[in-house]
Formats: sequence, structure tokens, C-alpha cells
Amino acid sequence: MANTLKTKKDKLPLSNTTLLLTITICSFFAMYLLAMLIWGGGFLNPQQFLDLFNNNAYLIVVACGLTIVMIAGGIDISVGGSIALITMASVVYMRDHNGGVLSAALIALGIGLAMGLVQGSLVAYLKIQPFIVTLAGMFFTRGMTTIVSKEPVTAKNAAFLAIKEAHLNIPGIGRYAKNGNFIPAYIEIGVVIALVVVILLWATLKWTRFGRNLYAVGGNSESALMLGINVQKTQFFAYVLCGLLAGIGGFVYLLHTGAGNASNATQAEMQAIASSIIGGTLLSGGVGSVIGTLFGVMSLKTITNIVVASGLREPYWQSITTGLMLCFFILLQSVILASRKKKLGNQAG
Repeated sequence: MANTLKTKKDKLPLSNTTLLLTITICSFFAMYLLAMLIWGGGFLNPQQFLDLFNNNAYLIVVACGLTIVMIAGGIDISVGGSIALITMASVVYMRDHNGGVLSAALIALGIGLAMGLVQGSLVAYLKIQPFIVTLAGMFFTRGMTTIVSKEPVTAKNAAFLAIKEAHLNIPGIGRYAKNGNFIPAYIEIGVVIALVVVILLWATLKWTRFGRNLYAVGGNSESALMLGINVQKTQFFAYVLCGLLAGIGGFVYLLHTGAGNASNATQAEMQAIASSIIGGTLLSGGVGSVIGTLFGVMSLKTITNIVVASGLREPYWQSITTGLMLCFFILLQSVILASRKKKLGNQAG
């Protein structure tokens, strides 16, 4: 009897989320291994691999926020503007009011949280289309960034600069300089923050009622309502969490660049959405994983590095390859899920 139950359990199919996550992870490692074999050079340098995290820690955080909203069946295109406003407001506060790092971080979280509360209320309780609400949010935050300061502002706070320049060396990993000195590979403080965020969100989606509710609401909101799930409350808190993560991502962005600028995080929302989709999150909702989003960001930026290594340094080539990669993953997901649905339907029949 026990053997029969074990056999049946072993034959249970992977969930759509797990299947797409597996495809994303395998695709990334295959892509990076191919880049190492063909182009070598920087791809063989451990620091270049770690720079995928260093340069994109903010995007990992923000893309995770988009993943939460997309799992619930929504969208948020205001996060890039939020990051620009957060960086500018934080730097100006430290410059003009001699503010501390903690106060600047609270301002960042406050702006992100405020955006999440307002947009979540409009989407969940007033039933306004998410695209329209967050489009308005994008224009609002970009405009407010210019009002705070029309000129770029560089952070000069000593405590902030000390945190910005701090990094963690990876023991035993690095390269030897021409003079024979060993240069250890390192990650920035922002990477640690991003990885902690990913782990916490992964645990939330996997083991909490809120996480299960997100998948249920995104999969079928009417069925979720019949199961007793508060659909409006779940959607609302999805946007609140996305806003809060935009606040964290904005401060991580500031820790990396050290400056506020009206053009900061241009197209970050599009890159975050693309990373989520490449990571296995469906625009239709109900399917997605923040671990997949992490690998989606890394895949997207690896393609950029491959394009540059190929000698195509013009920005439009990077846009073209990003678009082709996004279309490829959307098509791949559609084919696999359609085939899977048909196969499961035949088995059920």
C-alpha cells in the first residue's frame, strides 16, 4: 500500500510555476556556459558574473515587486518613476537638511509605500484599470522628480558614502593582477539587501496564506472569491508590497549610483516586467516565482553582455536582442503550457 502511494506521488506533475522556473534556470546556465565557451574573456572572470548582481541589485528588488503584482493579475509601470523620485528626494534631503542615512532610507520607504497605498486603493477598491492607474503614477513621479531638483545631485554625506563604498569580498574567488597581487571578487551591500528580499518573498509566496491567496486571485478571482478569499484586500496588499519594494529598490539604486537624477531608472519598469516574464511569471496571473525573476534579471543582463562582447555596442542592438529574447520566452511558455494542458486533459479523459 505504501509503495502504491509513493508511486502515485512520484507521478504528480510539476506545477506550472515550478516548470517555468526550471526552464528559466536551465536557460540561464546554458546561456552563460555558451558565452564562456565562445567569447571567454570577461565571462571567465568571476567579478563579471558578480557584477550581474552588483549592477542590477535594484532591478532584482523592483522586479520581485512586479512579480507579486503580476501573480495577482495586475501590473505596475510606475516603479521606474518611483525610483527616480526616491533617489532625488533622498539625496536632496541629505544635502539640504543635513539628514542622516537612516532618515533618507525612511523617506525612500515612505515614498514607495505611499505610491503603493494610493495605487492599490484605486485598483482594488475603485476597480480602475491597473495600467491606467500606474501610468498616471509614472507621469506623476517623473514630474515630481523634476520639481524636487531639475539638476543632478550627487550624494556627499560621509556616512552614506561609507556605506556606498563598502563591499563584501568573496573568499577564495578573484583574479591575479599583472603585478601578481590577488584581487578578490566582491559584492556590494545592495546585493545583500536584494538577496534577503528574494528569500523573504520566496518564503512568503510558498508558506503563507497571503502567498497562496495571490496565486488564487491571479489564477481565477471569481473562484478565489467563492473560496472565501478577500480578493480586494489581496490585490490591495499586492500593490502596497510592490510600492514598498520600489522604495527599497530605489535606495539600493542610490547606494549603487550615489546620485539623484530625473533620468534615473529610465525604462526600469519595462526591464522589470521583462525579467518577470522571462523568469516564468505569466501576464495572465496565477503563475510566477521570485527565484525565477532573479534568474530572469540575470538572463536579461547576460544577453546584454553577450551583445557587447559581440562588438554590437550601440544601444539599439541591446533593445533588439531584449525584445527577441522576451518574445522567445513568451512563445516558449505558451507552447509548453498549451501542450501541457492538452496532455493533462487527455490523461483526465
